[in-house]
Amino acid sequence: MARMIIAGISETNRDQIARLLASSGYSVYRCCGSGSSLRRALSESEDSILIYLGLIPDCRPEELVWDYGDRVQILWIAKPAVLENCETPEIFRLTLPTSGQTVVGALEMLNQLHRRQMPRRLGADKELVEQAKEILMKQLHLTEPEAHHLLQKQAMDHSMKMTAYAARIVKDQK
Repeated sequence: MARMIIAGISETNRDQIARLLASSGYSVYRCCGSGSSLRRALSESEDSILIYLGLIPDCRPEELVWDYGDRVQILWIAKPAVLENCETPEIFRLTLPTSGQTVVGALEMLNQLHRRQMPRRLGADKELVEQAKEILMKQLHLTEPEAHHLLQKQAMDHSMKMTAYAARIVKDQK
C-alpha cells in the first residue's frame, strides 16, 4: 500500500485528516507543515498518496507532479477559489466543504489507481535503478527525484523499460 502523507499549514486540519484516515483503516506515514518537510517525506518514499490541504506557500502541488511523477498520487482539498487555477490533470481535487466519506472514497480510488500505475521493482532490478540514479545524481548534480524523473524520461524516449535503461547507464559507467 502507498504511504499516506498529509500536508498543510494548519496542524488542526492535518490532525483531523489523520484521525479520519486512522478510523478508516489507513495509517499515516507523515504529516508535514512545510514544503521542505513534504519534499523530504516524498523523497524518502518510493510511492505515496499525498493529501494536500489548502496551500503551502513554498510548495505547490503542480510542482510535485513534475518532481515526483508517478511516484505520488495527489488529493488536493481546498476552497474552490484555490483549486480553480490548477490545470494539472494528474491532481485529484476536492472542494471544501466536503465530507469525511467523500475524502475516504477519493483515497480508496487513488490507492487503487496508484497500485496499478506503480511499477514494482524487486531485488536486483531495484538495485540497478538505484545505481543508475546515483550515477546520474553524481554526473549531473541532480537530486534523487530529478534523477528518477530523468531516468524515466530517457527510458520512455528510447522505448525501453526503466530497468533496461538503468542497466545501460550502469554498464556504460563501468
